[in-house]
Amino acid sequence: MNQTTAAEAEIPPLERHETHSPVPGTPFFDGVAAAKGYQLNAMCFSFNDARNRVAFRQDEDAYCAQFHLTPQQREAVRSRNVLAMIEAGGNIYYLAKLAGIFGLNVQDIGAQQTGMSVEAFRQHLIDQGKA
Repeated sequence: MNQTTAAEAEIPPLERHETHSPVPGTPFFDGVAAAKGYQLNAMCFSFNDARNRVAFRQDEDAYCAQFHLTPQQREAVRSRNVLAMIEAGGNIYYLAKLAGIFGLNVQDIGAQQTGMSVEAFRQHLIDQGKA
């Protein structure tokens, strides 16, 4: 278990969370991230209902406004950037619903996460024997 140093204890929890992930370079989803991403994850959960997916497609701005997304979350959704959504507190299991609306599949998300093109990521998987 990680120990918080005296210097770290003076940093607000959310800010500390963003700068002290247990896996450097990897957003860590914990209680702080869940609280940060509540609005975004609640919106994604609403996509379990097909009528809500239609409403989102018809007026994305109005739909996002209903859930009071933060500017960071709204920009991440607008740019279709799944990594930015994760950094904004999005949980990948909820974000999968949104990614589906955007027509993104798991390889598209993997490419975003690794910084590769989709074709390069697909070839990487084939080379690893995992495709």
